[in-house]
Amino acid sequence: MSASATPSAAQILSLFRSLLRVARDFPDYNIREYTTRRTIDAFRQNASLSDPSSISSAYSHGKSQLAVVKRQAVVYSLYAPPLRSVMELQQVPF
Repeated sequence: MSASATPSAAQILSLFRSLLRVARDFPDYNIREYTTRRTIDAFRQNASLSDPSSISSAYSHGKSQLAVVKRQAVVYSLYAPPLRSVMELQQVPF
């Protein structure tokens, strides 16, 4: 995609879904939830953009962040903690 081409709504939605999908790959609960929350917040913040150049800029930034998140998910999976977080443990009803 060229720098002047505005991404379609389908491309933006695909980027959003890809970021959420990669966020699920983090073995650590805190990082996984942070990445999910940060993705949702960033897309909500940029939802009001109307200028094609700012939309393209935000989309390019999102694509670069997707690459970073993919790399970090791999690194975190190599050094995953042996124990799960308290937040991930199955709750036993009393």
